[in-house]
Amino acid sequence: MVLKLRLRFLNREWNTITETTIQIHTMSGLIGKKIGMTSIFGANGKYVPCTVIEVGPCVVTQVKTKEKDGYESVQLAFDDKKEKRTSKSMQGHFKKANTTPKRKLAEFDGFGEAKNLGDIITVEHFAEGELVDVSGISKGKGFQGVVKRHGFSGVGGQTHGQHDRQRAPGSLGNSSYSSRVVPGMRMGGRTGGNTVKAQNLPILKIMPEKNLLIVKGSIAGSKGSYVMISK
Repeated sequence: MVLKLRLRFLNREWNTITETTIQIHTMSGLIGKKIGMTSIFGANGKYVPCTVIEVGPCVVTQVKTKEKDGYESVQLAFDDKKEKRTSKSMQGHFKKANTTPKRKLAEFDGFGEAKNLGDIITVEHFAEGELVDVSGISKGKGFQGVVKRHGFSGVGGQTHGQHDRQRAPGSLGNSSYSSRVVPGMRMGGRTGGNTVKAQNLPILKIMPEKNLLIVKGSIAGSKGSYVMISK
């Protein structure tokens, strides 16, 4: 869906008003769960690695409007959750949509038609051959050194007085000027656990009877982690 906005600008120097039209691409999508990777053979017999995602069915649990919330979006919920593990306030939130408690909530916009509370959106929202963006949380690897985190090669072998320094970062520089470690210096630290988006992945196959979506290539996250699929 494309929104067109007409903006008016005032040129104070020439005391004139100009108009321009911009397009804002809003994206609709669904919540999914990464099942794992596999491979298939394409129509030309080419080996294609791909990722299997369980997508939906997602339930509309809230419809946000510009008048009430300041912006327009649709809140979707996915994956059943035990009621005893759900707070009272969230239980009431799900009962308004006439659905059971869910584990994952997310907002999307750009749906072509209006959505109502309790509507169910399935994987058939997508089509084979379509390009989608898939975002997920990358695998957390804890604290890592510069060799694993940034691909450093270390400081060489054990000769010339080297002692247990094979994977060390070496000199940080800036000894006399600016006499400090500058921000952004590549050093050891926490690795992974970041939101990573894979863009323009083609949909190879849709299996609506099992709510499965197969996209080309890999996506971020471990098996069983939640991902956002948007188009």
